[in-house]
Amino acid sequence: MNNYIKYIFILFITWSLNVSADPKINIKTGILIDYHTDKILYELEPDMSIYPASMTKIMTAIIAFDLLKSKKLSLDDKITISDKAWRMSQAGYSSMFIMVNDQISVENLLRGIIVASGNDACVALAEGIAGTEEDFAIMMTEKAQEIGMTNTNFSNASGLNDPDNYSTVRDIALMSKYLISNYPDYYEYFKETEFTWDRTGGNPITQQNRNLLLFRNIGVDGIKTGHLAVEEYSLASSIMKESRRLIAVGSGFKTIALRSSQSRRLLYWGLTNSETFEIAKKNEINFEIETWLGQKRLTPGYTKEDVYYTVDKKDIRNLNIFLEYSGPIKAPIRKDDEIAQIKIYNKDELIKTVPIYAAEKVKKINFLLSLFTSFNYMIWGDA
Repeated sequence: MNNYIKYIFILFITWSLNVSADPKINIKTGILIDYHTDKILYELEPDMSIYPASMTKIMTAIIAFDLLKSKKLSLDDKITISDKAWRMSQAGYSSMFIMVNDQISVENLLRGIIVASGNDACVALAEGIAGTEEDFAIMMTEKAQEIGMTNTNFSNASGLNDPDNYSTVRDIALMSKYLISNYPDYYEYFKETEFTWDRTGGNPITQQNRNLLLFRNIGVDGIKTGHLAVEEYSLASSIMKESRRLIAVGSGFKTIALRSSQSRRLLYWGLTNSETFEIAKKNEINFEIETWLGQKRLTPGYTKEDVYYTVDKKDIRNLNIFLEYSGPIKAPIRKDDEIAQIKIYNKDELIKTVPIYAAEKVKKINFLLSLFTSFNYMIWGDA
């Protein structure tokens, strides 16, 4: 048997790449990651502790989505509005403008949180789920720990300023990815540009999403703004261009306008200065491996994970991706046997190895045919 090495693809680039090492944004702390590979494209003090402000509401929504997924909660369930929740709408905070003893559906509360950024809706949903906002905050922190947010603690559902409500842009990016990955259907709420609610005791009220990038038709589809005097303006945002998604989180923008324009600059800088290649999709037949003495000449292969690789465009000349196996592989082959590997190199440095598995069983041919095939191989080789 021979050691077979085949290029999956080779990149030949002869033109000059217009890349910039610095996105030139003015923030206290920020991060930009590729959604599929988790590669950090930009970071500035990513583990600096911040008050996450209304970006906290991403986790408030995640807790509800978890319960919806497990059927412990329904979008049609009604929650009775408490005096505490109502008072949030009277205190000058961003609000959905609910009234005491209103019966409001979970779906309307979620849209009031996600689109209108209503602090009153946060308290109402928290109380409806956990009994008290304090107990709900414990659920939020436990969820944060579960998904790997190691520098985060939540003390309330809305993000009101509190020394015990803190996070980092790295953790918020991780939380944002968790939301998008696990709840793609519910994530659709985050792209809504406005929310109209037929409130009690008044005319229907329409409020616009505070994420101005949603109105630019540039591919941004979420996720959440924030503002506290102590932190200035913040934004977790995500852009989708063709099949590529980036997630950016920044805190310390000086104005609402700069929050939007500089987040947009950071996202576009990431798209312009890097590239992500899709090499294989999880559980799909992406490869055919040459087979010896089998009832099939080629064995279909698959990977057990999505395989992507992100590279800075300045380094793209150094990227080589190979399909490697010792073969042709000999039958019989069992389904799910490892039959080959994908190997990703930066120049001569091996960056990643991914196993390829047989998608189906391949039986060995009968004895006489096996002799004939072997004899033919000795004379003619594998031509």
